[in-house]
Amino acid sequence: MIDFVRANHDRYLAELTDWIACPSVSADPARHAEVHRSAEVAARRMRAAGLTEVEVLPTGGLPVAFGSWLHAEGRPTVLIYGHHDVQPEDPLALWDSPPFVGTVRDGKLYGRGSVDDKGQVLMHLAAIEAHLRVRRRLPLNVKVVVEGEEEIGSPSFEAFLARERERLACDLVVVSDTAIFAKDVPSLTVSLRGLVHWEVTVRGPSSDLHSGQFGGLVVNPIESLARMLATLRGPDGRIAVEGFYDGVREPSEREQAELAGLPFDAAAEARTLGVTELAGGERERLPLERMWLRPTLECNGIWGGYQGPGAKTIVPSWAKAKLSARLVEGQDPARVKLAVSAHLKRVTPRGVRLEVEAAGDVRAVATSREHPAVAAAARAMERGFGKAPVFIGTGGTIGPVSSFDRILHLPQVLVGVGLPDDQIHAPNEHFDLRQFFVGIETMAYLYDELAAAL
Repeated sequence: MIDFVRANHDRYLAELTDWIACPSVSADPARHAEVHRSAEVAARRMRAAGLTEVEVLPTGGLPVAFGSWLHAEGRPTVLIYGHHDVQPEDPLALWDSPPFVGTVRDGKLYGRGSVDDKGQVLMHLAAIEAHLRVRRRLPLNVKVVVEGEEEIGSPSFEAFLARERERLACDLVVVSDTAIFAKDVPSLTVSLRGLVHWEVTVRGPSSDLHSGQFGGLVVNPIESLARMLATLRGPDGRIAVEGFYDGVREPSEREQAELAGLPFDAAAEARTLGVTELAGGERERLPLERMWLRPTLECNGIWGGYQGPGAKTIVPSWAKAKLSARLVEGQDPARVKLAVSAHLKRVTPRGVRLEVEAAGDVRAVATSREHPAVAAAARAMERGFGKAPVFIGTGGTIGPVSSFDRILHLPQVLVGVGLPDDQIHAPNEHFDLRQFFVGIETMAYLYDELAAAL
């Protein structure tokens, strides 16, 4: 089977290159036809792999490509999740090659969607094909769901899950939309942070006022908002909102030892990011602990008043900010939204009015490393990469992972093979071809290991 995979490297590369050429940008309504076309590309590749029930399914939004092979009687069923929509290519001028023309340079395939997530979906389809071509069967039952709205927050996906609950019934979800820790450090992600957000508006006078006449008399909304936001975090970096940390557990000694043992150079990371040091958040904690195991509250944008050329001496009538919180296991998104909203209300100065819109309910998801499926994935990764993986978290959020957890109550294994410097969501996104090809072998091993473990 592995010989079959290695003999078809050129074909896999050509298939991924062709799929990249489909600009399936879900954020752009003008390209929604391309998202539909991309779903058809995924469906055709599923049929070529040997999946038997293949459809492009409506969601109320952009389509899901679905396929299954259900001929392993009495064996477990695994659902493989990925997405075929991609981020916008902007800013175009920063790409070294056209974003929707797959281009190989220095052992990497450049193009939007190469690793996030078309390449990682294709790893699974190639592995399924290898099993069916060489062995004529899979060691377990497989269902594949390739979504078309992940990059815009999966607005239709939860309703799709609820409606298609019977069709999607399975024992385990496998997600390959993550990265390993470093090129020579294979890893399995066992925790994802959740996400909630707010839009905050502070209103003052009914219109902008002359600052010479009313400055120092009417409370300035921009100044008020800045003072309010400054109260959200203490001087030690800890979030100062009452109830924000409710449910957050301390990392175990084993987790702390594992974090300390990973090859992470904080000074080098700071230089890469263009900052003087990694001084954000709870500074007494390890950087990786802050990234993966601790919640955070950030101001994502702030605006108000005059922004044009020259000077305009006013007291502005309003100011706005956008906030978001990344949550960890044990936090309730609804309670966090209420806690932050209540804090802002408490610290609103006299003379201005506060409006807060809170949204999002994505819980953090954690999978026990003791789960048989996680152990199976670790064995598969060791067979593929020749080295046992470490266990890591990720600071980001994959909404569908939370949806599978909350709606279908399914265990999940996150077994992606991207690299931290793949430039996902940025110009010059790329997939290291060694990671791509070894990833296909790893997924081929994974189905055997899961069949034995489950």
